[in-house]
Amino acid sequence: MTSTDVDTSLDDTRAGIRATYAAFIATGFIFASWASRIPQFKEKLGLGAGQLGLVLLAIAVGSLIALPMAGAIVTRFGSRRTVATLAVMDGASVALIALGYEAGVPLVVIGLVLFGFAQGGWDVAMNVQGAVVERRLGRAIMPRFHAGFSIGTVAAALLSALMVWLGVPAPVHLLLVAVAVSAYVPLAVRRFVPDTEPEPEREPGAPAVAPQSPLTAWVEPRTLLIGLFVLTFAFAEGTANDWASVALIDGHGTSDAVGTLGFAVVLAAMTAGRWFGPHLLDRHGRSGLMQVMAVTATLGILVFVFAPSVPPAFVGAVLWGFGTALGFPVGMSAAADEPARAAARVSVVASVGYVAFLGGPPLVGLLGEVFSVLTAVLSVAVAMAVAVLVSPATKPPA
Repeated sequence: MTSTDVDTSLDDTRAGIRATYAAFIATGFIFASWASRIPQFKEKLGLGAGQLGLVLLAIAVGSLIALPMAGAIVTRFGSRRTVATLAVMDGASVALIALGYEAGVPLVVIGLVLFGFAQGGWDVAMNVQGAVVERRLGRAIMPRFHAGFSIGTVAAALLSALMVWLGVPAPVHLLLVAVAVSAYVPLAVRRFVPDTEPEPEREPGAPAVAPQSPLTAWVEPRTLLIGLFVLTFAFAEGTANDWASVALIDGHGTSDAVGTLGFAVVLAAMTAGRWFGPHLLDRHGRSGLMQVMAVTATLGILVFVFAPSVPPAFVGAVLWGFGTALGFPVGMSAAADEPARAAARVSVVASVGYVAFLGGPPLVGLLGEVFSVLTAVLSVAVAMAVAVLVSPATKPPA
């Protein structure tokens, strides 16, 4: 390979990295744009808390349909075409949701199912591309892509707050976001790099290697162990997102403002862990570092729950957020270690992991009914013990 070829390959990789950041930031932005407007939809449609929960379940339905299919879709069409198409679908679904503000609940539910489908498939495809450019770069960068998602959510939340302050109606706000994302993302991802390298030419007379079905990834022991690894960290992350503020308010007797601040502390620690995590991964490797991170999260949970006052509980929140930061992105990288099978395996791992995002919060809620929310949070420590045991599965295959 000549120096010109090397320079061209490096330029392509850098362009692919920028395009991948754009995909992660955009999906976080469109998701948080909708989420920030939920209170207005609740009031306009006259929904109670239980009714709203059932409406929001439509997102989970769409995601659960998309995730198992995503591996085959990305394998067939590639991550670039998949993200571009699903970004347009995401925008169309948000437009439907916006129209449902006036038309009623049925149209909102249809839009949310399509929204969940597009978000789930988009998630798998952009993680496949993230693993490709990470492999080309030769060092860890996946956690920073996931930090990009967090940056997108923060930007959307700030913009939404401004829109609400200016009195911009929710449908107008969401339609603008839908058009912007649908137009921008397909252009941004044109710089994605190919998901796999071209196969070398076969020697004359050599037998052809039959391609494996994406479905076979569902019976691979390593892939399923990585899925379990991601499930444990997704449970810890999802519990922090949904219950940290409630646990502070109900368990430690804080005000609503302090409880919300505690949630922000968890998110800030998680984002920082994802931004600075690649250096730790390059230095220490996945398996050992993830065991340390799981122990850190466990320590944070114990301090958070048993703290005698609010300040040490905030210290526990920092450890909780930082300790869980790398689980999901590291699992995606590990699933995509072998390029030819990356899409199928990322689909499996993401599907298993999302079970925790969807089922974890209700489980903590049920435990909270029996004991208390603060006590129920201890279930995360149990999940982290499992994470310590299965972390070795994230080692690159020999």
